[in-house]
Amino acid sequence: MIDDKRILFAGDPHGDFESIITAVEKHQPKAVILLGDYDLKKPLEDYIQAIMVATEVWWIPGNHDFESVAHYDNLFSSQLAEQGLHLKVKEIAGLRIAGLGGIFLGRVWYPPRKPKWRSKQHFLGSQSGNDKSVELSLKYQSAIWYDEWIKLKKLKADILVTHEAPRSHPHGFIAIDQLAEAMGVKQIFHGHLHEYYSTTIRKGIKVVGVRDAGVADLSGNEL
Repeated sequence: MIDDKRILFAGDPHGDFESIITAVEKHQPKAVILLGDYDLKKPLEDYIQAIMVATEVWWIPGNHDFESVAHYDNLFSSQLAEQGLHLKVKEIAGLRIAGLGGIFLGRVWYPPRKPKWRSKQHFLGSQSGNDKSVELSLKYQSAIWYDEWIKLKKLKADILVTHEAPRSHPHGFIAIDQLAEAMGVKQIFHGHLHEYYSTTIRKGIKVVGVRDAGVADLSGNEL
């Protein structure tokens, strides 16, 4: 019998972390994973100081986390910067958990269409010529890039956490299903769409959508 409260998954807080703090204090998980869209007006640690000594905190970015320099810096330059799971697989509470943050952006790649740009380097090279000083805008940094998706597909994991949804949701993407299948995961937890649901897709993969400021456990129960 699994300890289904040893990892909790938190949907888009949009600045409201109270339900996450309450769930951690009540259930005492080994880890909590944040699914993006934090709308941070101050560094992330300032919102969750109450639970940082009680549990591991991991995160992926959502599209809102690239909407301003302040939102970006308060996440990516926070004390929890190294706890980002985007494009990584980490062992957390005995499970291999993979992360894919960001969104599919029409001007970059919008599955099932072919990618307009294969990589950040491909895009920048077309824009800048030989100008090495050109940087990727925050909007483009929020995108899921095809080459990074391909690299992540080659890894193995038990659980995939994403901001975007797979095709289990009407606004989801087949590329998330394909990624999960290639990685051999058994579960997907996603945020972004502000709706709780639990279902099963191809290969017996269980999908849990976590509502905004909501919390779910390993079994997909909404807390």
